[in-house]
Amino acid sequence: MSGSDLYKQAGVNIDAGNQAVALMKPAVRATFTANVLADVGSFGGLYALTNLPAEPVLVASTDGVGTKVKLAAQLGQWRGIGHDIVNHCVNDILVQNARPLFFLDYIASSKLDPQQVAEVVIGVAEACQAAGCALLGGETAEMPGVYVEGAFDLAGTVVGLVNRAELLPVPDAMQPGDRLVGLPSSGPHTNGYSLIRRVIEGRDLAMPIEGELTLGEALLQPHRCYRAEVDRLQTAGVPLRGMAHITGGGFIDNLPRILPDGLAAQVETGSWELPPLFAQLVGWSGVGHEEAYRVWNMGVGMVLVIPEAALDEVLDTLPEAMVIGRLAPRAAGGAGVELV
Repeated sequence: MSGSDLYKQAGVNIDAGNQAVALMKPAVRATFTANVLADVGSFGGLYALTNLPAEPVLVASTDGVGTKVKLAAQLGQWRGIGHDIVNHCVNDILVQNARPLFFLDYIASSKLDPQQVAEVVIGVAEACQAAGCALLGGETAEMPGVYVEGAFDLAGTVVGLVNRAELLPVPDAMQPGDRLVGLPSSGPHTNGYSLIRRVIEGRDLAMPIEGELTLGEALLQPHRCYRAEVDRLQTAGVPLRGMAHITGGGFIDNLPRILPDGLAAQVETGSWELPPLFAQLVGWSGVGHEEAYRVWNMGVGMVLVIPEAALDEVLDTLPEAMVIGRLAPRAAGGAGVELV
């Protein structure tokens, strides 16, 4: 028996890994720009920094898709979670006004399925192209004994660039009366799925839930990327004072991250129509009002802080945008978010 056969008996198939790379290579190459100096398969990705701003600042973020991968595995739908990981990470640096340069992915499983891995990476590559960044490299790991049979994990890292003078948020510019504008989410995005999976256990994933979408389809809608919307606002000259990506921790934990100590975000939870999926999840789970807005995005994936004078221009530029509240003075020891 050859050494490679012994390794395969131990649970690691090198040939399957090579097959996965071959299947994903065209999609990865399609994300390359003139800045990418190394092909797929190099030990390290090479990215040339050109056309730098006066004071270039690199902004990086790493995240994962969480237990949404369990639902993707259950339904055998993998490409969407590739979009999830890219868009989540891109939004995380977008709130600091950075634009992505390149992305790196990490996929780990108990047993490598080349077609499955390729489908995920094709999704990653599609999202990278849409966000304007290169898929510079990644890692596919087969780890029997670490992951249980059938388990799958996906994580990623994005590196972006911003001019130091244009960094967001600008807490010193924020003041009482500034408006909170919400941009619609496409569903739960990548958060709250441990509770979701418990809530939907035993339910029919093929049941209609929202428009033409079934419950399973609605829950697997990819995380929405907000780069295009923010680009349009800034092209129109809208003065953004801050942005909050509504991810893990929902409104309660994410909005205070961008606010000065003396201000609180008053979120008018009745100011937008709760999407049917969230209404159903709240009803099935029995979760309380405040906890719901801490676990899920409740239909709002990004919150912008803008001066009130810019409100009409924002709504003209982004018809989907929703006015969801305002900034107000925060009492000493008071919460950074008030649900009203």
